[in-house]
Amino acid sequence: MTPKTRALERDEELAGLAARASACEQCPQLVESRSQVVFGAGNASAQLMFVGEAPGASEDREGVPFVGASGKLLDTLLEEIGLTRQEVFIANVLKCRPPENRDPRPDEVANCSPWLEAQLAIVEPALVVTLGNFATRLLRGDPAPIGKVRGRAEVVAVGSRSVRLYPLFHPAAALYRRPNLELLREDFARIPGLLELGPPDQPRDEPVPKAPVPEGDREPAREADEEPAPAADEPSGGQLGLF
Repeated sequence: MTPKTRALERDEELAGLAARASACEQCPQLVESRSQVVFGAGNASAQLMFVGEAPGASEDREGVPFVGASGKLLDTLLEEIGLTRQEVFIANVLKCRPPENRDPRPDEVANCSPWLEAQLAIVEPALVVTLGNFATRLLRGDPAPIGKVRGRAEVVAVGSRSVRLYPLFHPAAALYRRPNLELLREDFARIPGLLELGPPDQPRDEPVPKAPVPEGDREPAREADEEPAPAADEPSGGQLGLF
């Protein structure tokens, strides 16, 4: 299979996954609060993937992740290392905006995580950058706060794949604390070198991960502490625990 053919396949797979995600109704509060599902955006064959927390008001309105103030900073940081948004893939832990930009709840994270795993399996990035506490804790499988692990790359298992993970502060954290902006810039400067390492070795005979099925298609069922991370680019309520 040629790279071009595989790229087209990835585009089709992501489009199909996004269509299924748009029908998801697993989390009643999120269904009520969202205008639309914000699935993710970018290059389906990207070597670099960013994972944030959840859509905010701007993202919910436009249907694209990181389009508010945090998104503008992300674009600037990418430009500083010679990349553009069109070269990366961007997603969030939650695909729906939480009410009043509150923190994601454990059941919502659990419900939504298979979508993220499926995105990772399709894109197959060489490097996954988690932005903030929620994305970092989910993909590391560990409750350590972002302040303890930021800037340290490691290989972890996500679903059936091994991924090189690089936890960083959420851009919203840098908007309100100058020291965090300097740390974020320093950490971003390491991304090109980490990309040169390529993807980590994969387990043999890995099964193909299954994406979740929207509620209406299901068969009947058988019987944070330091960083309330930003569910929005325009933080409000409990969205200041980014650090």
